[in-house]
Amino acid sequence: MSELTKFLFEGQPVRGMLVRLTDGWQEVLRRRGPEAAYPAEVRSLLGQMLAAGTLMQGNIKFNGALVLQLHGDGPVKLAVAEVQADQRFRATAKVVGDVPAGAQLEALVNVHGQGRCAITLDPQDRQPGQQPYQGVVALHGDQREPLQQLSEVLEHYMLQSEQLDTRLVLAANDEVAAGLLIQRLPVEGSGNLEGTQRRNEDDIGLSEGFNRIAMLAATLTPQELLELPADRILHRLFWEETLRVFEPERPRFACTCSRERVQGMLRGLGREESDSLIAERGLVEVGCEFCGVQYRFDAVDVGELFTPVRDQPPSSPAVQ
Repeated sequence: MSELTKFLFEGQPVRGMLVRLTDGWQEVLRRRGPEAAYPAEVRSLLGQMLAAGTLMQGNIKFNGALVLQLHGDGPVKLAVAEVQADQRFRATAKVVGDVPAGAQLEALVNVHGQGRCAITLDPQDRQPGQQPYQGVVALHGDQREPLQQLSEVLEHYMLQSEQLDTRLVLAANDEVAAGLLIQRLPVEGSGNLEGTQRRNEDDIGLSEGFNRIAMLAATLTPQELLELPADRILHRLFWEETLRVFEPERPRFACTCSRERVQGMLRGLGREESDSLIAERGLVEVGCEFCGVQYRFDAVDVGELFTPVRDQPPSSPAVQ
């Protein structure tokens, strides 16, 4: 069963989260079907994206959808992981070329240096005219060297956008998509000179504490992350630390597509375009890239979409 476990380090402004997506992640892959299965390298990348998206959503507690996207100039044109506020998730990828065996991030999405990562926050109750917030980061470090791991890209993003030191460990296979996040919390202090000096001194000690914890987290191997349960991982890494561990949350696969949304898309195309699809194919068929559900509309369905709804006349009183 999928679990998201949150924990705090007592006496240190450091928090952590550990996610293991099992049944829901397997459902994402199963929905593709054997004839459209992703290459192993793409499955690994997409699983890491889902684990990372679940950790980031759990970290910020955003009331809406967190969408993690990789836009590529390699064989992976687009990869998307979406996580809702209640930890419902879905994911998909568009592969347009041959994937080299053992390909890492650069060979998948950043062959010509034009790949980028986008994190979008789309509010659940978006107001008219309100646009989702989006942050975009290139797939290279400060020295312009291409980054080989998704975890490095997201650590760089969180440091730039939130000014918070973060350590991420991600791994995925066909059974489990998992991740560990360790993040230093901001520390508030007084604004006077004495308070500033004391805060600076405290920051040195707190940085050393975070660095020690981050170094312990970095010793976690992909095999351990994929195979060990949360309690054993936490004991293996932080047995000398005092942890406050919270009740696990249960992320799960769920798609937000619906027939009503597809109907809205067809109305956006217009009557003429929809009728031309009917004339060409006999019906309009739209498949969801996330869950594989097929929505079909025949000529009658399309006609009803563009027929104005008229008020019904009042019914006649019953004859006694």
